[in-house]
Formats: sequence, C-alpha cells, structure tokens
Amino acid sequence: MNPILIALGGALGSLARWWLSETLALAAGPGFPWGTLLVNVTGSFVIGAAAGGSWNDVRLIETETVRYFVMVGLCGGYTTFSAFSLQTVGMLQAGDVGRAGLNVVVSVLACLLATWAGYALATALAR
Repeated sequence: MNPILIALGGALGSLARWWLSETLALAAGPGFPWGTLLVNVTGSFVIGAAAGGSWNDVRLIETETVRYFVMVGLCGGYTTFSAFSLQTVGMLQAGDVGRAGLNVVVSVLACLLATWAGYALATALAR
C-alpha cells in the first residue's frame, strides 16, 4: 500500500508545484523565480512539520503510511529541496555545523553545475 500512497502523494505534489509556480509567475512576472522559491520554502516547511510531528515525543502523525505519503510522496513530488533542507537541519541539530555547511555549499554548486551541464548538453544535441 505504501508505494501506491507515495505515488499518489508524488502526483499531488507535482501538480501543486506546477500550479503554484505558474500562478506566481503569471502574477509577478518572469523577473525572479518567486514560484520556485515559494515551493522550496513551503515544501521545506511541510517536510519539517511532518518530521517534527512524527519523530518526536509529540506524535501528531502516528502512522508510517501517512509519513510516506507526506514526506516521500507529497514533498518528493512538490520539491526535493525539502529533503535537502531537512537533512541540513538534522546536521545542524546534531551540532555538525561543518557538514551542514559543506552540504549547503556542495549541493548548491553541484546543482548549478549539473543544471548548466544538462542545459549545455541538450542545446548541443539540439543543433
């Protein structure tokens, strides 16, 4: 049952990401990716809330199934930035500031580089 709920959450998260990003892009214009920023921030909030509500003594989310639906499915479809953020916060909470900083720097730089490389490869193949 968990794979089905993960898939459903992923589909809903993807649709939510598309709708919110498009709505903000139309409202604010193309000057800054406000939709993407809002998706990343709200996705980070949701995965943090889900983790905090299921991993601590206060169990707002009782079942593993709900955690899979929200954290893996919904947040995974909505934004993978939320998982990155949760992992970085976990390192900071564990007092591992060096690894958290390294995670931020390497993730941002590697993702920018990968985006550039993918873009360059695709445009080269299209010629």
